[in-house]
Amino acid sequence: MTAPEATPELEFHEDTSRDDRAFLGHPKGLGYLSFVEGCERFSYYSMQTLLVLYMVKYLLLPENIGKVVGLAWLRAGHYAGLEGQPLASAIFGDYTSLVYLTPVLGGIVADRWLGRRAALIAGGVIMSLGHFLMAFEGMFLFALLSLIVGVGLFKGNIASQVGELYGPNDLRRAMAFQIFYIAINVSVIAAPLIAGTAGEELGWHYGFGTAGVVMVIGLVLYLKARPWLPEDGKSPKAEKTASGKLTRADLPRLGALAVLIPVLAVAMLTNQEIFNAYLVWADDKFALTFFGTRLPTSWMITVDATLSFTMLVAVAWFWKWQGERTGREPDELGKMVIGSVFIIIGGMCLVIAAATAPGDAKVGLFWPVMFHFFNSIGFAHLMPVSLALFTKVAPKALNATVVGLYYLAFFAANKAVGIVGGWYSSMDTMHFWLLHVASAAFGLVAFAVLKLVLGKTLADPA
Repeated sequence: MTAPEATPELEFHEDTSRDDRAFLGHPKGLGYLSFVEGCERFSYYSMQTLLVLYMVKYLLLPENIGKVVGLAWLRAGHYAGLEGQPLASAIFGDYTSLVYLTPVLGGIVADRWLGRRAALIAGGVIMSLGHFLMAFEGMFLFALLSLIVGVGLFKGNIASQVGELYGPNDLRRAMAFQIFYIAINVSVIAAPLIAGTAGEELGWHYGFGTAGVVMVIGLVLYLKARPWLPEDGKSPKAEKTASGKLTRADLPRLGALAVLIPVLAVAMLTNQEIFNAYLVWADDKFALTFFGTRLPTSWMITVDATLSFTMLVAVAWFWKWQGERTGREPDELGKMVIGSVFIIIGGMCLVIAAATAPGDAKVGLFWPVMFHFFNSIGFAHLMPVSLALFTKVAPKALNATVVGLYYLAFFAANKAVGIVGGWYSSMDTMHFWLLHVASAAFGLVAFAVLKLVLGKTLADPA
């Protein structure tokens, strides 16, 4: 979306030069929204980092599993025949998939009834409650339910506000989402180091409690940000000709986005597996002991997040430099094709790691770190670019709803991770990761085909 050729028909009016640039050359509201999202993502990734380890190493052990209200009923039906790591993987998959399904409902609630501000505040309050409920083992399922509902009201409604800080002709929009994702990755770096270490070293409930406190801080920041945010359903930079109603011209673009959602879901399978079976594998097989001290397994998420942050900055800088040097760079789908190549390379690093450590041998950290490096380059070409594409193409009348639909890809990916991750215990590890390489290869081919078939439809909503 940063490419000039991505919007060839748009003209940039004089008022663009007078835009608010108080935060790193961007509107002050972007700074607030980035920090608020950073707090919410800190709390979420604290859960992501600790959840499977907490279940496998504590909650689902025979002496503790009976304390969880409602779990016996679920095990008799929905989770029949599952125990241990496969059960933890299934619960994780259901939780993380529903977390990305409810933003669709949250967007609809915001667009039709509450407005984005009220919906987001309600989501923050409910999420905070969910984190604090994690302190009580018996309330585990109710805590997950609170987090699912809270994220649904929060997630899509904050991303759509980022898009509305910019006019339709403002090229800063794509960079704004890079900054937005950088804030997320700073939070993912901090979450394992702070909440992850607290959970593994001091006690699981300390980690979950830390997440709740940070979520409350984010909610307070959002309340303070109101003067610098657009009103619900109104873009302060919108052109006079913009319509608040869905038109027939919007339908082909909505159809193209609908086709893109399942492709994204398959393409991101490897990245989402990092918080599930990958952590169980790392806890069991990685050589994490240095000078007699074993590092917390959750720190592997910090490695991933640090590289993701670095690569987001590096990739954004590279394409900016490339655009200034040549006047050209790939469009969104072109960048997503490039990202898939790097995700395939990263997945092959895990295949090699599994092949070089048979039996009880420990996996050295070289190949896992190489996986995180290449996968992070792929992430930088896939996640923020695809989100920017959805906000660009979304009709103004359905902005928050379309952003919510974007998260259907995460819903499907995490649901698949819950199923596929359960195969880790019974499947050869090398073949397990080859399966993930195949999912990235599917994404590569599909994005290339979509670029050829739907590239013009997605290129210019004007």
